[in-house]
Amino acid sequence: MGHILLLWLVNAAAVYLTAQILTGINISSFGAALAVALVLGLINAIVKPLFILFSIPVILLSLGLFLLVINALLLQLSAALVDGFTIEGFWWAVAGSICISTISWILSSLLPG
Repeated sequence: MGHILLLWLVNAAAVYLTAQILTGINISSFGAALAVALVLGLINAIVKPLFILFSIPVILLSLGLFLLVINALLLQLSAALVDGFTIEGFWWAVAGSICISTISWILSSLLPG
């Protein structure tokens, strides 16, 4: 259970840092980042597998690049669901999803175990 909470905090930190780095993504507080991390985690667990399943041909034809589009759309969905988190457009969502993934990966790699 502690590991899940730690990963949630890492993802919230990644969302918050991304909003500080990219001017097209705005967040009101770290509490909003915690909410975004929770909502994004639920969306990635429930909705993302369905998106991937129905877009397998496009993913294969694009050599996996369509996954960036899926991630950006899911990030925009989380922005629509969480107050205090806004994304100014699709390309900011693409950049944000790349940035969040990279920061989350770096921070997760620093964790023990």
